[in-house]
Amino acid sequence: MSKPRLPAFDPADVAESNATSYPAAFRADNSRRWNRRLGDHAGLKNFGVTLTRIVPGGQSSARHAHSRQDEFIWVVSGELVLETNEGEQTLRAGMCAGFPAGGSDAHRLVNRSAEDATILVVGDRTSFDEVTYPDIDNHARAGADGRYVHTRKDGTPHAA
Repeated sequence: MSKPRLPAFDPADVAESNATSYPAAFRADNSRRWNRRLGDHAGLKNFGVTLTRIVPGGQSSARHAHSRQDEFIWVVSGELVLETNEGEQTLRAGMCAGFPAGGSDAHRLVNRSAEDATILVVGDRTSFDEVTYPDIDNHARAGADGRYVHTRKDGTPHAA
C-alpha cells in the first residue's frame, strides 16, 4: 500500500511530543503523556484533534475545566481512571466523555494500569478561554491567538 497524501495521513507519521505550556513547577506531572497533534498536521484551525498516549503512572493533564471550550474524549485503547468533581470512574477502550464549555466539572485521566492507554481528544479553539485548575496553583487564559498564558490563581506570574 502506498503512503497516503494529505489530506489523508497515517497518525503514526505525526511526531509525538510531551511538550506542555504548563509552568515549570507542573511540567513533570505531564511528562508521561505523549501527544500527536493530528488537527495541526491536517491544518485545522477551528478545532483541535490530538491522539494522546498516556504511559502507566501518567496523566492527561492536571485536573481542569474550560470556560469557553468544549472538550470530547474517546478512549481508543487501554484503561484510564477519569477523575472529576464527582469522583472517579474507570473508562475502557470504546468509552467516551464530554465536557461542555463553562462547566465547573474539572477533569483529568490517569493511567493506573500496567499498559499504555490512548485517547483521542477533540476540542474547539475558542479565543479567550480560561482554564481553572482546582488542585494546583495555576490559572490559564488564552489570548486572541489561542495561546495560553499561565499565572498563579491570584494573577501573579509563576517563578521562571
